[in-house]
Amino acid sequence: MKTKIFFLFALIVFFIGVSYGQDSDTDGHTVTVGIPEVALVDIEPAASKNISLQYTAPTEAGLALAEATNSDLWLNYSSIRSTANPTRSVTVKVNQVIPGADLKVVASADNGAGDGAVGTPGAELILTTTDQALISGIGSCYTGDGASSGHNLTYSLDLGGTYADLEAATSSTITVTYTISN
Repeated sequence: MKTKIFFLFALIVFFIGVSYGQDSDTDGHTVTVGIPEVALVDIEPAASKNISLQYTAPTEAGLALAEATNSDLWLNYSSIRSTANPTRSVTVKVNQVIPGADLKVVASADNGAGDGAVGTPGAELILTTTDQALISGIGSCYTGDGASSGHNLTYSLDLGGTYADLEAATSSTITVTYTISN
């Protein structure tokens, strides 16, 4: 009888321990992940991003001014897209145009210093006061930071405008604005 009572007592204690146990062979918790929407654009190198383009005067009578070019600047950007806006573009415009002269820009292919869907550069653009897409199809990506990262920008000052409209000027300062947007 004592054995039955002991067995019954041990069985009750075992079931109480099992039904009130706190730990098991697995456990879990939640992690809240936040990914911000990002749209940042930058021209590098920051210390020398103001460039100068000067036509070269001809050395022989009857010749035109020579085109001027510059490839010192790089376009960098970071983008995390949203579901509502799956791609972005980088657009470019100027605050003024020079009569008789065309300021042009073209972006190289991304140099691979970053990662993601960096987009595709378009053809060379004649810059106007209206935004034009320079890079399109940008998804979630980053191009790398600094000179030699992202897209190399080549500017040219071309006489594709009306030569008769050219006037000698000490200098004309043009502001070029890049925007990354949906």
